[in-house]
Amino acid sequence: MHGSLSFDSFVLAASLSDLSLAPDAREHADLVEFRMDLASEPLSALRAYGGDLPVLATNRAEREGGAAAGESRLDALVRAAREPAVVAVDVELSAVETGDADGVLAAADEAGVATVVSAHDFEGTPSRDRMRETLAAAADRGTVGKLAVTAADAGDVLDLLAVTRERTRAGDRVATTAMGEPGRHARAVAPLYGSRIGYAPPAAAGATAPGQYDLATLAGLVETL
Repeated sequence: MHGSLSFDSFVLAASLSDLSLAPDAREHADLVEFRMDLASEPLSALRAYGGDLPVLATNRAEREGGAAAGESRLDALVRAAREPAVVAVDVELSAVETGDADGVLAAADEAGVATVVSAHDFEGTPSRDRMRETLAAAADRGTVGKLAVTAADAGDVLDLLAVTRERTRAGDRVATTAMGEPGRHARAVAPLYGSRIGYAPPAAAGATAPGQYDLATLAGLVETL
């Protein structure tokens, strides 16, 4: 339905667990990140979806801050990749490196949809060297390599932005963000350093990660900067 997405430039994603709210995001978002792990019948919702915004399907594992568990989690992503509305799927780098996500990557390739290979650190911000390694590995296996860290202070954000710029200049497509209040401003400024995807709920009450701006606010900040 929506074709493919290259992420050659910045894309703003409305994070939703209910696709019926997608019209609320149309004014500001480029696509919908559908949090399948937070939805009751995600595959049925994808099949019924007829919205204007294309879909990035995410079925986040419990170990990385989501609500999905068990082998069926990745099977659901395989099926999601084949839905006409889906232009990208998100799968964790940890699952890619163990080979558990081979089926997801193959299904995405067969369907012609992009892959966001992601890593999340809810404990802190790794060293610059470690972040470089993680982003390089994720970008090598996916269309976009995504890294979300937890910032304790502005120095953590500075490290993340520096690595974002380095990996972008090296030719990788990356998406980075700093979770938590100290890193909140990174969501607005990371695109200036090369981050290709921003995430925000249509309303602040619908936040799916710590420190998210609402969609209209983030869209306005990015446009202004």
